[in-house]
Amino acid sequence: MTEPEKAVWVEIKNVVGALKDIASTIASHDGNIVHIEQLGSGETVHLYLEIAGACDLYKLVEEIENLDVTVETSTVPTFYQVYGKRVIVVGGGAQVSEVAKGAISEADRHNIRGEKISVDTIPLIGEAEIAEAVRAVSRLQRAKVLILAGSLMGGEIKKAAQEIQEHGIKVVSLKMAGSVPQVADLVVSDPIQAGVMAVMSIADTASFSIDKQKGKIY
Repeated sequence: MTEPEKAVWVEIKNVVGALKDIASTIASHDGNIVHIEQLGSGETVHLYLEIAGACDLYKLVEEIENLDVTVETSTVPTFYQVYGKRVIVVGGGAQVSEVAKGAISEADRHNIRGEKISVDTIPLIGEAEIAEAVRAVSRLQRAKVLILAGSLMGGEIKKAAQEIQEHGIKVVSLKMAGSVPQVADLVVSDPIQAGVMAVMSIADTASFSIDKQKGKIY
């Protein structure tokens, strides 16, 4: 499915049935909601909607605008257009900051050439906490690659890494103790280089293929 060209930003009354009215209107235009987020919790809330398939998005927006539950409606760029593909860095200590440094500098190089790649990081400690964060990556919109930055990772973290690989997320690991490097798509010794190579693996303006590096350690 192609990325929607525009997203719809709607302020609606926070009442029972409001979301149903919005969804029914979208369905009447043969639109399919491919991503939705709700923000706020007061008398009104905002909906961010990425819609595919609608024949006339602007006519659809006009109809949403005329609903009783609607306060205000507009079209906005999609998150993919603004933030692009996402690199997620999970781990602890200095390794996370060094990996992020490499990823951000490489993303900047590609974004100057027209790419859109963003980098998200979270320093964590504890096997359970890291495993939970790893599993959540498969639920993050636009996430393409995860970098695991630490000195010892295995057990539940390894299982979590394998689970998100089944969802098409590539896993880059630092060279570390534990079983995570055994299942990673790419193992890199230097944290800055790990960030660089992870970004290269998802950049359209790079010729680096992570699939060809499977089993190699850098």
